[in-house]
Amino acid sequence: MLKIENTGEWPLIRLIAPAFPEVNIFTRYANKMTSFGLIMVATIASKVWGWRVEVIDENNYRGPRDKRGLPDHHVLQREKIASVVGFYCGLTSTMERVFELAEFYKKQGATTLAGGWHVHYCPEEALSRNIDVVVHGDGEVVIRQILGALTGTLIADIPGISFWFIADIPGISFLEAGQIKTNAPIMLEVSNLDELPYPDFGLLRYARKINYYPIGRIRGCGMNCEFCSVKGKPRWATAQHLFNTVSWLVETRKARYFFLVDDRLEQDVQSTIEFFRLVARKYGNRLRFTVQIRLEAAKNTELLEAMKAAGVRTVCVGYESPIDEDLKTMRKGYLSSHMIEWTKILRRYFWVHGMFIFGYPAKEGEESIRLGAQETARRFKRFISQAKIDSIQVMHAVPLVGTDLRARLEKQGRIFPLEFVRWSKYDGNYVCFMPDGMTLAEFQETPLRIMKWFYGPFGFLKVSLRTVAFPLDFLIRGWHRWRRGWWRDVVNYGGHLLIQRWHRKQRVDTFVATLQQYQNRR
Repeated sequence: MLKIENTGEWPLIRLIAPAFPEVNIFTRYANKMTSFGLIMVATIASKVWGWRVEVIDENNYRGPRDKRGLPDHHVLQREKIASVVGFYCGLTSTMERVFELAEFYKKQGATTLAGGWHVHYCPEEALSRNIDVVVHGDGEVVIRQILGALTGTLIADIPGISFWFIADIPGISFLEAGQIKTNAPIMLEVSNLDELPYPDFGLLRYARKINYYPIGRIRGCGMNCEFCSVKGKPRWATAQHLFNTVSWLVETRKARYFFLVDDRLEQDVQSTIEFFRLVARKYGNRLRFTVQIRLEAAKNTELLEAMKAAGVRTVCVGYESPIDEDLKTMRKGYLSSHMIEWTKILRRYFWVHGMFIFGYPAKEGEESIRLGAQETARRFKRFISQAKIDSIQVMHAVPLVGTDLRARLEKQGRIFPLEFVRWSKYDGNYVCFMPDGMTLAEFQETPLRIMKWFYGPFGFLKVSLRTVAFPLDFLIRGWHRWRRGWWRDVVNYGGHLLIQRWHRKQRVDTFVATLQQYQNRR
């Protein structure tokens, strides 16, 4: 039984995307866009009669702040009292902020909801930390039923406090008499993605300007990578529905830049091609798209041509590793033999952003075949140089909840307890488990060293030289090749500044020393 005050005014549901714990590789874009899933849930909620809805994205925020520089929810509550508060819990590294805010809002008398992969796999933790209801699956399905149940009691002639019951709502977990109750089915799915409304970004409050509009039509993933928590059979909306969404955002918000949040763009490839052809037919290449795609998509020339014609400029590719032993353990589905060839094909069409995982743990009994930190770094650098990848991110392997990787490392007893490595460290910047083939210090430091090797301080000088040499370079090589080189140097220097900013704020040596003491006691 949960409660909510009846004030005579339509109640407010506030949906929150929690702040990143620190500067990371996503910071640059986080303050220019927002969470697509949260906006979709808010859009559905705004259509439930009797409710006001707003979204607070703490990573894209310019409203009142507290002494720590974070959004001040005391002020937000004074301005507009939220009766129900929902949290986006798709990133494990933000969970400590979620629990902090949930405690605050519970003291304010609000009902708290949470959805996303982390709480789906760890409902017990969330329900013990001031979350009233954990949503499993697509939030668009559940939010209607929850708010509908609340509306029914709030409009009743009940003075003071209204009570509502959730026992019949499927796809949620909650506490009843101190016991966790989970209603079947566990994972709810929107049956027809074409029936979803267009995302209403006007519900975002106190946000900076949205530069990149997140959109998507594919949910789930057909792969079975060991390190990934995204599960479920792929489902997709039609190409026409996504195209209509883009057109609507262009017409109503003058949107020009888009980020497709689909984990793998090339799923349902023929409809993907159809979508980009629809875009090209109406807008040419005036719009700009950033997408996520598997490396093997380079073999599909028809897809690449359609993407380029529609304005795709950047592809984010999960290389993970250039080392075959890592790729086999990850279950990536390919080996390194064709990776450079495929990358060179992609670079003819797009800017290629490479995403890598360093120090992937060997399976039990295979530790002896793993390379040391120095040799692993050497192979990473050699591959990146040969492939001529435009920009990179190198992160630590992270044993996220719900993944087969975490289950394997837990069985081996290699994951550091949460009192030593808190959820806020699960952003790819920190050691989360005991490595093999290298020391803790090597495991912690080497990804950053690779990033420092790639992103250097000389980028600023190169930008200046390219600018001065523009007239001659333009005549010899043309505009596009000059601009690509110039922009690569800009990104190179920007990456250098981001790394320096992160390194200045962290006490990595103390962190590693604490882990070393724990490891020595075992």
